[in-house]
Amino acid sequence: MLSNLLKKVFGSRNDRIVKQYSKTVDVINSHEAEIEQLTDAELRAKTDEFKQRIDGGETLDAILPEAFAVVREVGKRVLNMRHFDVQLIGGMVLHDGKISEMRTGEGKTLMATLPAYLNALSGHGVHVVTVNDYLAKRDAGWMGKIYEFLGISVGVIYGQMPREEKQAAYAADIIYGTNNEYGFDYLRDNMVTHQAERVQRHLNFAIVDEVDSILIDEARTPLIISGQAEGDTEIYVRINKLIPKLTRQEKEDSPGDYSVDEKAHQVTLSEEGFEHAEKLLAEAGLLKSGTSLYDPANVSLIHHLTAGLRAHALYFMDQHYVLQDGEVVIVDEFTGRLMAGRRWSDGLHQAVEAKEGVTIQKENQTLASITFQNYFRMYHKLAGMTGTADTEAAEFQQIYGLETVIVPTHRPMIRDDRMDQVFRTMDEKNNAIAEGIRECYEKGQPVLVGTTSIENNVLLSKLLDRAKLPHQVLNAKQHASEANIIVQAGRPKMITIATNMAGRGTDIVLGGNPEPEVEGIRHDEKLSDAEKEKRIKEAYDRWQVVHDEVLEKGGLHIIGTERHESRRVDNQLRGRSGRQGDPGSSRFYLSLEDPLLRIFASDRVANIMTRLKMPEGEAIEHPWVTRAIENAQRKVEARNFDIRKQLLDYDDVANDQRNVIYQQRNELLEAEHDITETITAVRESVLSSLFSLHIPPQSVEEQWDVPGLEKALVSEYHLHLPVQKWLDEESDLHEETLCDRIIEIAAQHYQGKVDQIGADIMHQYERALMLQVLDTHWREHLAALDHLRQGIHLRGYAQKNPKQEYKREAFELFTNMLEEIKSEVTRILLTVQIKNEQQVEAVTETLKSPEKVEYHHDNVSGGQDSDEKASQTFVRQGDKIGRNQPCPCGSGKKYKQCHGKIR
Repeated sequence: MLSNLLKKVFGSRNDRIVKQYSKTVDVINSHEAEIEQLTDAELRAKTDEFKQRIDGGETLDAILPEAFAVVREVGKRVLNMRHFDVQLIGGMVLHDGKISEMRTGEGKTLMATLPAYLNALSGHGVHVVTVNDYLAKRDAGWMGKIYEFLGISVGVIYGQMPREEKQAAYAADIIYGTNNEYGFDYLRDNMVTHQAERVQRHLNFAIVDEVDSILIDEARTPLIISGQAEGDTEIYVRINKLIPKLTRQEKEDSPGDYSVDEKAHQVTLSEEGFEHAEKLLAEAGLLKSGTSLYDPANVSLIHHLTAGLRAHALYFMDQHYVLQDGEVVIVDEFTGRLMAGRRWSDGLHQAVEAKEGVTIQKENQTLASITFQNYFRMYHKLAGMTGTADTEAAEFQQIYGLETVIVPTHRPMIRDDRMDQVFRTMDEKNNAIAEGIRECYEKGQPVLVGTTSIENNVLLSKLLDRAKLPHQVLNAKQHASEANIIVQAGRPKMITIATNMAGRGTDIVLGGNPEPEVEGIRHDEKLSDAEKEKRIKEAYDRWQVVHDEVLEKGGLHIIGTERHESRRVDNQLRGRSGRQGDPGSSRFYLSLEDPLLRIFASDRVANIMTRLKMPEGEAIEHPWVTRAIENAQRKVEARNFDIRKQLLDYDDVANDQRNVIYQQRNELLEAEHDITETITAVRESVLSSLFSLHIPPQSVEEQWDVPGLEKALVSEYHLHLPVQKWLDEESDLHEETLCDRIIEIAAQHYQGKVDQIGADIMHQYERALMLQVLDTHWREHLAALDHLRQGIHLRGYAQKNPKQEYKREAFELFTNMLEEIKSEVTRILLTVQIKNEQQVEAVTETLKSPEKVEYHHDNVSGGQDSDEKASQTFVRQGDKIGRNQPCPCGSGKKYKQCHGKIR
């Protein structure tokens, strides 16, 4: 009560913000008369003047009033559209990094030109984010006329675009594109092998159109780029045949090809074993004659050979794994439980599959992944616009730090939002909808029917066919053609059935939109200027007659066939009617069989209907019912928010690690050649760790394992160092000086290789190797995090916090991965034998970006362009299979664990 009283006295925060912006609007309007007097050339020169003032230290806020006035004037001259005062307010909201909620039809597309132009003056680029490629191309072409008039370049990005064209588009001042394409470009940029292959610049300022759809609805699932983990599984089979020909050493230093350290779970080839393995590999055709296992191009062969040896010597059936339905299933060494779905990394799982003679699975591997939350939070400044953000204002503030400002409408809104009608059955509801559509059709009033699925579209369409009512069906598939249809949905007697997303971003003008016809006349070269003017006037006069007729009939009527689980989507549907102060009406038809009511509110409403003894076909219509349904929607919204928050909490862990890896990668790309300092630091770190393992710090000599250190230096790094001899001969040698000596000799050994082949060639190889090892381990780490994430919720049964456990274990995995990267890079560089530049080029060739990659998100299909087949309506054949029912394939598994598995 007190808060309501204070609000009445001082106004709400939103009122105060709008009032503050209104003062700046007065300043912008004061420039209008002066700027109207400027010629086109003088107006264009304003851009250079603004840039000079910014270079001189003036802020964007200081030049905002004049810049907005300039854009408004150009809009009048180029598009014959003048920005309303409320659009100026919306533009300032966006410039300040907030969300501007403006009703449908208030001109958000035009409004975005104001902050886009202002922020483009800084030279750091502005990204305008749309929900589909059609809108990106349409808006860039339409609003691009304003930018180009002012000397600001405009680019458009879309899927399957050649890299050179995309780089040119990103180099523009203002770039239009979809959220998916921006996100995937960021991930692809962090998979390239040369700096010149990157397309994106610094993430400076993003204006997100339909911000609620992009940052909330689509933020439940991450963007994922995946590819096949191993190019060729045949190599595992061929290596597997060679393993039995290698002999195991019975004791240390006894004859044999390899030794097994069961404690460390490692297998090491002896000198004799290397020679024998090279001979066997050459005979099998895997190693070219005259080449060595230590050649750069053969590094992967050692990897496969080691995996094969470990599979045979350390992993045994019914102890470490079992065979089940022709698959190798890991057994948890602590609990003895089967870990279905888990796989060993480093090629070990494939080696075990080859050993057991089962099919080697060519797994898809996650190459890169990010959530929209973490991608958009990387922008220096983020802003958004939509017609429906207020219901999710708390989430925008909590996740993105974005405040929502409700911008007043240009004209008062007079749409009649009628109460919901609730029927007992689906058939009763559908009959009432058909009758409601018939009434509007006979009256001459246009109708837009919103559905929640394509299946409902088909059902309703058949119903109207039987009733002989002409109509059009839109399924949110062919965006360009559907936009052309929906733009005419305001003509008399028009019946349009559309899913909630169909035709978004396109205004429904009462009486239809005359602009397509007018544009056709303007571009008709056969007509003289006078004839064009005459025909354009006639077209507008004809439209005015039809427009007035539709106004008289009550404007556009909206029919909702069921409530969506989010109030926002219902408000978006209603918002298609009543634009710019036009009359309009809306009503939702519901039944107790609708999913939302069935799950959350059916019992209460059904009891009311039974008590009132309502006859069949009679609807219940009461504010209490509408309120009960809105409460049900709030429950679903809260649940969906928890899902998104949960996803973000887990992805934040991966995000910190992703930033470290991508930063390391960027440093490697930017240091095009010489990374000697990095390599030296890595080598010193690895050798120090190895030394500490055998000779612990501040320990007595009795605790030192000198023979173990000598053996490890030889087997892993080919460093034959007489450590024991040094200690016997030099009494003043202690652990620190001994470690320094080993590091120094390793550096000399490596420098000898550099001198032999040449510094430039070696630096090229170092960089290629570092990138290759980093990428390989990062991909395996992403797979490990996926596996960890899938089962982590079970920790809750042990009274442990799953999120804390995930953070702890993910950190351990990441630390281990960094150590493995350092160890592998050092081992390869100290053991590799490079003879010429061709060998280095062969390794560099393998660094090319992965092929046959797939792009995953809810509304992205495998990286392919959608064709006619993809746009066909899906109609289910037969009954729906429940997730817990037996799979119809006859495997005996539940459907959700077999062919219904979520991949």
